[in-house]
Amino acid sequence: MQVTRFFEQPQQPLRVIRANEGMTTYAETANYAATLLADCPAGVQRDIYRLKVQPGEVRLSQPHPPGTVEHVVLCSGSAHIGPASGPVLLNAGDYISYLANVPHVFEALEADTTAVMVIEHP
Repeated sequence: MQVTRFFEQPQQPLRVIRANEGMTTYAETANYAATLLADCPAGVQRDIYRLKVQPGEVRLSQPHPPGTVEHVVLCSGSAHIGPASGPVLLNAGDYISYLANVPHVFEALEADTTAVMVIEHP
């Protein structure tokens, strides 16, 4: 990427979303809440979520379109995250990225496990 390309980008307004604020959706089959922090502006293909997950039911996500990549930074707690065929144990501060075009899981192992997830769309 050229440095000039960085400076040519339109400036983004300052946006702050405090903890416990934002639009949250809840899974029907697991104690899993996802708060959308930033959606994709025109021409940008990424979504950012703050997750708060409880132990119990595993969050199984169906495959996304080919080329979709998920990035997760675990902020607190511990969890098994990644492809359903081989999730990885993460602890607070760990990061994982994986192709999300296969079934993938998020299984919290501790109460109030939190994470930030970025989904890149092709």
